[in-house]
Amino acid sequence: MNRRASIYTHVACLDHDTGPGHAECPQRLEAVVDALREAFPGAEWLDAPRATRGQLARTHDEALIDRVLNAPGIRVMLDSDTALSPGSPEAALRAAGAGIAATDAVLKGEIDVAFCAVRPPGHHATRDVAMGFCLFDNIAVAAAHALERHGLSRISIIDFDVHHGNGTQAIFEHEPRVQYLSSHQMPLYPDTGNADERGVGNVFNVPLAAGSGSAEFRDAWSTRLLPEIDAFSPELLLVSAGFDAHWRDPLAQIHLDAGDYAWLTGELAAIARRHAWGRMVSMLEGGYDLQALRECSVAHVGALFAA
Repeated sequence: MNRRASIYTHVACLDHDTGPGHAECPQRLEAVVDALREAFPGAEWLDAPRATRGQLARTHDEALIDRVLNAPGIRVMLDSDTALSPGSPEAALRAAGAGIAATDAVLKGEIDVAFCAVRPPGHHATRDVAMGFCLFDNIAVAAAHALERHGLSRISIIDFDVHHGNGTQAIFEHEPRVQYLSSHQMPLYPDTGNADERGVGNVFNVPLAAGSGSAEFRDAWSTRLLPEIDAFSPELLLVSAGFDAHWRDPLAQIHLDAGDYAWLTGELAAIARRHAWGRMVSMLEGGYDLQALRECSVAHVGALFAA
């Protein structure tokens, strides 16, 4: 680990109770944290602060913020997939706050890169709807903070989760200062992310067919998506790091392995060095096989933290 780097997490993220048998369970985060602590014993671990209401309001309607923060005393389902429990407000605030704190640290020059090991994930949450296991859109909250508080004019959000980040795209599709790029399986939940969805020229989607593997994934990024990032010359790279395109994952049918995530992270780090002084913040999104989560998070963070 040669770059100045930190890992942000918080124990409260384990208290978001999704119910028995739910794929997005606390054990996911435990697996990631345990694997990273073992693999990177010298890493700096920091407690994620809470996001403030004002920080959330840059990307989310007041009604959604109220709905999440005023959780009832029992677990309820906001839709067939998305749970809200007594522990969810604190978990959601810490998950969003991790991205803000990491973005601040990177843009102030205190560190070069950061990984946020948090849950619930975020990239499906729209401005006004919690969905797809997501309550607040953590990566969007971080990007909006970088725009408003740090005055950036070019931010690239890279999303390699197997599910399209419909929330992130919807929040920024009319914001030319934010570039959104995604590879994802299609058809698959949430049934968005067609190649012709272009926003204001700032959205780039490459759908992958079920059964696609390393060759198709690497081709999508090397020939179509990475050149767009390079041309945009971002001042900051934000990564929605979902590991559910791994061949072991039960919720999709893409056949990647840990090496594919290490490869793409290395390519992104090279772009960050060319244009953004190396500045990258990555946030955990999906990934629902615990062994794959361990392997892929170590591969991703290892490449992120490498020189």
